[in-house]
Amino acid sequence: MSETCNTFAGHSIRTAHVSAPPTGGCGPLIKEDRRIPPPIDRSSREPPQRDRNAHRVNEQIRISPVRLIGVNGEQLGVVPTAQAMDQAREAGLDLVEVAAAERPPVCKIMDYGKFRYQQQQSKKDKTKTHQQKLKEIRVRPKTGEHDIETKVNQARRFLEHKDKVLLNVLFRGRELQHIEEGQRIIAGMLEKLADVAKIEKNPSMEGKRMTAMLAPRGEK
Repeated sequence: MSETCNTFAGHSIRTAHVSAPPTGGCGPLIKEDRRIPPPIDRSSREPPQRDRNAHRVNEQIRISPVRLIGVNGEQLGVVPTAQAMDQAREAGLDLVEVAAAERPPVCKIMDYGKFRYQQQQSKKDKTKTHQQKLKEIRVRPKTGEHDIETKVNQARRFLEHKDKVLLNVLFRGRELQHIEEGQRIIAGMLEKLADVAKIEKNPSMEGKRMTAMLAPRGEK
């Protein structure tokens, strides 16, 4: 840097001159860093979400006191959590928080592993589709009206449960000479079940028995 002195309107003015930085090979070159910074990991800032269906068990229960329910469902009142855990340990079981929203929270002494297994089985049962079965109803040509009515009611329950029903009229010995009795019985049963069943196979003789197949009404 150098200075010069100039005169303007009777006053001396000093002017500083700044020299330009050296170019070429006279000085180090500063390179611009164009690297892209890594993205910010925001996942670590979010607290882990607890499963809403999970239950706090044993040492996970921090609130005290709690309303305690015994292993057989008996009400044991409001007790300190430490006391409730001691009772669970003495029984060789777990202390499980079953109603966290209540004040005080409700806890029960139980086998938590067994409880979880039963919950999972219950979910499977709800999602399991009904497997249709074939139910058989047997009568004889000499079966009384009261017993036939009982068989009709039994067939109705099967059909309402979406199962198929095979009606059988069994003949023995000389009963084969009176097939019309079997036809009368099976026709009467079909008539009484017409509101819940459709005939999938009309009555026919198969050896020493007359059969008819029924399916639940509304089934495709």
